[in-house]
Amino acid sequence: MPLLVAAPDKFRGTATANEVAAAIGRAAGSLGWTVRAVPLSDGGEGLLEAFDVPGSHLETTLVTGPDGVAVSASWRVLGSLAVVEMARASGLALVGGANGNEPMGATSRGTGELMVAASVKVGIDGTVVVGLGGSATSDGGLGALNAVEEAGGLNGVRLIGAYDAGVGFVDAATMFAPQKGANMGQVVELEERLSSLSDFYGDQFGIDVRLVPGAGAAGGLGGAIVALGGTLRSGYELVAEFRGLRRSLAEAQLVITGEGAFDRTSFSGKVVGGVVHDASLAGVDALVLVGRISNDAAEMASERCLRVVSLSQRFGERRAMTDTLACIESAVRASLGPNGLR
Repeated sequence: MPLLVAAPDKFRGTATANEVAAAIGRAAGSLGWTVRAVPLSDGGEGLLEAFDVPGSHLETTLVTGPDGVAVSASWRVLGSLAVVEMARASGLALVGGANGNEPMGATSRGTGELMVAASVKVGIDGTVVVGLGGSATSDGGLGALNAVEEAGGLNGVRLIGAYDAGVGFVDAATMFAPQKGANMGQVVELEERLSSLSDFYGDQFGIDVRLVPGAGAAGGLGGAIVALGGTLRSGYELVAEFRGLRRSLAEAQLVITGEGAFDRTSFSGKVVGGVVHDASLAGVDALVLVGRISNDAAEMASERCLRVVSLSQRFGERRAMTDTLACIESAVRASLGPNGLR
């Protein structure tokens, strides 16, 4: 039987990557395909689920939230590997979104506390991966760094920051702070803060974070991770490697990927763009399922001769949002049926 690889990202707010992959599998399996589920993440929310494999388990730690209020944050352990999501400790969702955020005071301290807890768990030969996405903060990772230093360091673990966009350290203010509730005056002030902080990191740790791609991820937490001796990697590349995506594509006849909102940024460090690129290199056809699609993304997809199915366009916005998995199954059956791809 032909092999189909189900390699989606989450559909934010409606379905996890695991749920989407399972829905694709049910529909394709009913039509005779062998399906291999490869749920993915770009390093943001959903990273813990991407590492949800047999032998792993969740830990929970009480940490400082972005507004200083304690939050209970989960993280995942797999042997000597620990995976932390910044969004769980310092995320914008924890303060009710941009309208509930205080962009000048939001702290990444809780993420640093999670990093410390994870480093204690995995020990000196361990690895701690930090997902850099969904943050409320623009503090350059100073809160996290302070928490780590106050705890006496990270026990010599290998530290990796997983990002979806290679934004510069100082550029984080202009590119992301408005999404976190900052007005134009605050953006300028945050930019100045990050510039000064980059000088501090250079003086104290001997590294110019302004030269490191991805250092601006999560409001500059990427820079703090580098200052602590860590490295930064594409979240998509990290998860795809862990999940063996390219090995699966080498055996596949079709890959189905997808995400909730498909726009031009989807081709820059995100799961969909990464899967489509890797599938092309492997000579494998790709089908993209999305909740909704922007006009510019539709144009880019057309230029690439990429088939994209928008659930909102096919089933209506309300059903696509409230019955996402059923819509995905229906779309897959239609696409793979007699009049579809197959």
